[in-house]
Amino acid sequence: MKEKAVVIMSGGVDSSTLAYWAKKRYGVYGLTFNYGQLAAKETLHAKLVAETLGISLKKIDLSQLETVFRGVSPLCDRNMEMPPSFRSTLIVPFRNAIFLAVAVAYAVSIGAKAVFYGAHRSDAPFYPDCRKEFFEAFQEAARSGTATGIVVDAPFHNMAKSEIVKLGKELNVPFELTWSCYLDGDKHCGKCESCVNRKTAFKEAAVEDPTSYQA
Repeated sequence: MKEKAVVIMSGGVDSSTLAYWAKKRYGVYGLTFNYGQLAAKETLHAKLVAETLGISLKKIDLSQLETVFRGVSPLCDRNMEMPPSFRSTLIVPFRNAIFLAVAVAYAVSIGAKAVFYGAHRSDAPFYPDCRKEFFEAFQEAARSGTATGIVVDAPFHNMAKSEIVKLGKELNVPFELTWSCYLDGDKHCGKCESCVNRKTAFKEAAVEDPTSYQA
């Protein structure tokens, strides 16, 4: 029997590739969140990816966090303008810590040995909760708070997003089922920071992008 691991799945390229990577090594339990984000449909895409892996996916309703993040991040506030590719205004404060806290509790409850999330090198300069010093510190807090040796890790933290795309291609990740856009349209908008990063990563990886963009 493989050891169990909890993988946080946002429905995007990075976490979907992570789930496929982890499935080769662990018994994977997926976890996805509705935290009041505009693109709530990303949880549906996480479910679609989880189904291709044949793993369970638990959806956690944290939608009331929208009241916390309102006026702070356009990812959770329709009244704020979504700036294209301007990262500093897109931070959702301590979001990964909130997700990881729930994931650790879930992991301990099912006897999982590890919690993984999809932070990577391309995001680390801009998002504090994607950095190695953050998740290493969080691991220590988790171990202290649960009296276990639980692992909290971002296995792709040394990889650029384009490298993750290459790995996903090798692992046959169904990129066409993933969702990256910060908006909730029928297609990826093609203009928000996440769409731009997605386009760039596929181009740099020389992997065909199956995504339909509005622009």
